[in-house]
Amino acid sequence: MKKIFFVLCVICAAMMQAQEYSLVWNEDFTDGALDTKVWNIEVNGDGGGNNELQYYCEKGVTLGVEPTTGKQCLILTATKEDYKGKKCTSGRVNTKNKMTYTYGRIDARIKFPNTANGLWPAFWQMGNNFDQVGWPRCGETDIIELGNSNGFNGTQDRYFNGAMHVGSAWNSVWSDAQAVTWQYSVEDTFHIVTMVWTPTSIDMYMDKDAHPENGAYFHADLEPNDNADYNRQLVFGKPNFVIANLAVGGNFPQIWDINKITALANGPRSVYIDWIRIYQRGDANESFSCPSASDEIESEGTQGIEVVESQKSKVESRKVLRNGQLLIRRGEKIYDMLGHEIR
Repeated sequence: MKKIFFVLCVICAAMMQAQEYSLVWNEDFTDGALDTKVWNIEVNGDGGGNNELQYYCEKGVTLGVEPTTGKQCLILTATKEDYKGKKCTSGRVNTKNKMTYTYGRIDARIKFPNTANGLWPAFWQMGNNFDQVGWPRCGETDIIELGNSNGFNGTQDRYFNGAMHVGSAWNSVWSDAQAVTWQYSVEDTFHIVTMVWTPTSIDMYMDKDAHPENGAYFHADLEPNDNADYNRQLVFGKPNFVIANLAVGGNFPQIWDINKITALANGPRSVYIDWIRIYQRGDANESFSCPSASDEIESEGTQGIEVVESQKSKVESRKVLRNGQLLIRRGEKIYDMLGHEIR
């Protein structure tokens, strides 16, 4: 019986591996303005629960061109300045209550600034039940963070981590942070960060497109637990929203004096996000939601996968999902995402 069970497990694993991911959402920030049907711009100076120094405000969030590549990006900018009792400003956005998903693969192409010393950029997500249960009960998954004080030994441009947090109260938290010193710098150039999230595990990768040999820099099993507040399988099995921010100082870099934030000594610094994409396999456990965009959606043979991303351009194009592939329709013509006409 054990042998039969083992064989079945191997077959099931092979079938899951064979299932291909399909793109269900794409944000490329090329629409001229941030889509407020999807994104919230955070405005507060509460320190993020980590004694951070910045005041998050709208001026810290812009769409514009990354100067080296000319890519149109979401830009989060930290600036040393007096603002509402704080000594610096910055930007943070999230998709809470607007765009959420459960399980799948999320990719983001991001250019991080030189963080030494004191900048703390992050791309992460939390459970969308945050408003109801608070942190850490909602669960937090940090896909990538840079700027930790442990990198102040000269490896900061290559030192980063992924992490998970869950618990019953702010002072009763289970955390798993896995840091690496990478083989090359992850600052001041674009990199693709990937998280693969399934009902049983979470894995995070850096530049797996260009370096398929790169293993996961973070891995965690989502194990059940009798205590619901610490049940990783339960807490991390619910819809999550996406967050991107550029924090300044605080407990992570261990700097609480704005005059010791050397990264801002010569002017503002920015995070550039070229695009974010979410893929899913069509598994029954997966979910994806962005209902506010549904009024402009055109779907061709979606086979039950909800399509939620649509942007109007000057040439009156719209994005459609056909058999799991995201395409662009312009009039009667259909193009792939690289602009090749396929019909």
